[in-house]
Amino acid sequence: MSINRARRLCRKPRGFTLIELVMFIVIVSVGVVGILSVLNLTAGSSADPLIRKQMLAIAEGLIEEVELMPFTYCDPTDANAATATGATLTGSTINCATTVEALGPEVGEARTSAATPFNNVNDYNGCGPGIVACDLGSPIPDIAGISAAPNGYSAKITIANDTNFGVTGSLLASSEVLRIAVTVCHATSCPSLGADSLTLEGYRTRHSPNFTP
Repeated sequence: MSINRARRLCRKPRGFTLIELVMFIVIVSVGVVGILSVLNLTAGSSADPLIRKQMLAIAEGLIEEVELMPFTYCDPTDANAATATGATLTGSTINCATTVEALGPEVGEARTSAATPFNNVNDYNGCGPGIVACDLGSPIPDIAGISAAPNGYSAKITIANDTNFGVTGSLLASSEVLRIAVTVCHATSCPSLGADSLTLEGYRTRHSPNFTP
């Protein structure tokens, strides 16, 4: 047996050097920190689907409430509301007698009032937290004034005349179409939009200008 072969056979197994050990610890530490960060982010966002579903349910309920309201030429309490042929006030029997419908609630009306409730799509314009006629702060009450929504959610409703009905070239006059936008916020007061907010939009045409249920 040669001397070199004997030396190789007698050589002890080689271990890690200090530098290799330090590098191993650093690499493992970086990997563990990354995994823990992902787990922490996942745990922190685990409630997001529930929050989004609740915001969506609140927004759908509010926009349905608005869209089911009459969209008349005159305020439904007007003497000529069922017969008027235009949203004008001229003293003629074919127009409004006292009150032409406009964006925003009429004086004295309130969303949850039993005596003088909202009675037209237009009335909901400007609803939001702290609005006397239509307070949509947390917890958001239903139309009967009962706190139906969970705590921590607020909403704002904006209604505007739409010139194109969502598409270019619409033949309908802007005064005959309303765009309804309902924004629901979580953990913040609308309309301060943040990461936890959701907006639904819909349209309402004046298909029955004399319908006063």
